Amino acid sequence: MSIPEPDQMIETDRLILRKWKKADLAPFASLNSCKHVSEFLPKTLNKEESDALAEEIMARFEKQGFGLFAVERKDSKEFIGFTGLNIPGFSAPFMPAIEIGWRLSYENWRKGLATEAARAIRNYAFTQLNLAEIVSFTVPANKRSRSVMEKIGMTHHTQDDFDHPNQEKGDPLRKHVLYRIHGHL
Repeated sequence: MSIPEPDQMIETDRLILRKWKKADLAPFASLNSCKHVSEFLPKTLNKEESDALAEEIMARFEKQGFGLFAVERKDSKEFIGFTGLNIPGFSAPFMPAIEIGWRLSYENWRKGLATEAARAIRNYAFTQLNLAEIVSFTVPANKRSRSVMEKIGMTHHTQDDFDHPNQEKGDPLRKHVLYRIHGHL
């Protein structure tokens, strides 16, 4: 697997997927404190928690050789979230695996931007990193993320569904659906 430069940019028609900047921290904190964005996450994050997550995301490029790119709109130059690849930090039947994920600000939902960014990352995973497979997962009720997974060609097989080990039994966020796509586009 070739390791990309962490400052590499990926461009789509409307987006730039790029290295994180210090200026991204404030809008990222706003995004992470939004109840809509956090609906299917364990909790909203305060500024300190959000900044710590951003630092961890940036460090993963060095540690993993890939990571979650900052997403910027070309028209406004505005930071709107992230999309990219990550190695999940828990044990599950489908591990080891590389996950594709995204999180965009609520104001940028329903515009096809998550799908556009995810397609670019899917292509990057298979053409630049030569990955054999990527996965994505969420709670069954997260129809918006599941739609993005399907739009980028991922498939769901119920036998792959799992209980997230970081969520307590009885937690509505414990049950997860798993989607997969193999590197033959």
